[in-house]
Amino acid sequence: MKSEKVKIKKLFDNAIVPTYGTEHSAGADLYAYLDRAEEIKPGETKFISTGVCMEIPEGLVGLVYARSGLACKQGLAPANKVGVIDSDYRGEVKVVLHNHSNETRIVENGQRIAQIVFAPYVFGEFEVVDQLQDTVRGQGGFGSTGKN
Repeated sequence: MKSEKVKIKKLFDNAIVPTYGTEHSAGADLYAYLDRAEEIKPGETKFISTGVCMEIPEGLVGLVYARSGLACKQGLAPANKVGVIDSDYRGEVKVVLHNHSNETRIVENGQRIAQIVFAPYVFGEFEVVDQLQDTVRGQGGFGSTGKN
């Protein structure tokens, strides 16, 4: 397992620094930083503050995913499915939670609301061409590989 230092700036003394649940967890939990509990109605989306900013090392991206328990048991998950935090972003990390359930949900201060995974990425250099290389699959998409 490789590790990288990620600098964290707490915007408030009582903001919670992300934590890993176990020594082999890929995702670190992000915590809500709220003045008061936040109500999210069915089908509603709200920005939830974490109270922290990060300096993600160059060459890495912070990917914000749902916490499985929160998503499966309460229907709360990031609205954009996977949040992307670029290494040059220095603002507060916020999670855009969407309520997929039929019940109003309450997010409390200090609650674990999402998880962040740091991953390397490749910067694509786009080249315009007249022809792409042929493959067996060709232009088949959206379930085409499962056909007999």
